[in-house]
Amino acid sequence: MNVVAFVLAVVIGFMLAETRLSAAHERWLQASGAVRPDGDVYRTLAVVYPASFLVMGAEGLWRAAHAPAAATAGAPSWLAAGIVLFAASKALKYWAIRTLGERWSFRVYVQPGRPLVATGPYRYVAHPNYIAVMGEIAGTAMMVGAVVAGPIAIVVFAIVLRARIRFENRVLAESRASRAPSSTAQGRQA
Repeated sequence: MNVVAFVLAVVIGFMLAETRLSAAHERWLQASGAVRPDGDVYRTLAVVYPASFLVMGAEGLWRAAHAPAAATAGAPSWLAAGIVLFAASKALKYWAIRTLGERWSFRVYVQPGRPLVATGPYRYVAHPNYIAVMGEIAGTAMMVGAVVAGPIAIVVFAIVLRARIRFENRVLAESRASRAPSSTAQGRQA
């Protein structure tokens, strides 16, 4: 099997599993009274994220079919570095997911009265999942040799992600403001 096709199959497999987990968590969140605030850019993310991998994969497949053997001489080191970055990103992402538990989903939900998560990776950074997602995109670009589509995907996704982080930070600030003034918990509620 072609390396690029294998990488795409693995990435898509992870994506499908995460989609299923997110849907289960969303059902639980809705049943527990969580609300989805208005203004999220989720729909844009839901297109840009998978499209990034498909476009990078298409470039990788095209390059694999059209590149002379001499042009791919340095490919194994990029492949190995991409595997390491992708694996580290997945480890960070799954640490964040495990920390949030049923509160993790692709969409932003707020559970009134519940404290913000301030453990696991959220003890160190506000949005570890998003750091991980950027690493997934960069790692995949490296693994499939997407030297054009990879940087473009990173920039486009970063622009959309910036809007998502602004939205989420606003929601978190509103959530913190609605709590008692003595509450100093920081983190993320998803």
